[in-house]
Amino acid sequence: MVATGLILAGAAAALHVYIFWLESVAWTTPRARATFGTTEEEAAATRELAFNQGFYNLFLAVMTAVGIALVAIGSTAGTTGAGAALALAGTGSMLAAALVLFLSSPDKRRAAVTQGALPLLAVISLVVGLAL
Repeated sequence: MVATGLILAGAAAALHVYIFWLESVAWTTPRARATFGTTEEEAAATRELAFNQGFYNLFLAVMTAVGIALVAIGSTAGTTGAGAALALAGTGSMLAAALVLFLSSPDKRRAAVTQGALPLLAVISLVVGLAL
């Protein structure tokens, strides 16, 4: 179950790297504007905000990836606990952010579910796997 949780956490991290790219690198492109439903003017006006938010998503992905790596080498280096804590902190924060989006923006609930599904499954799998 831990391996499943780590795979799901890795997928969640990859999704958040993609979100980072959309928000911090490609925010004003037609693809990013279509993804987020913004006009050219809205994208230009919110570029700095999106840039910052993208890095937040990147940092969650990095925290999760470091946690995955530490769990993966944990049996030989004794880092399983620290790795699990980082993986759970990263995916738990992703899940919490998705929940905030779901509750605060009814028109963005589909995006919130997309953003939160993998972290939710990762958290459940990791918690169950670590508890066994």
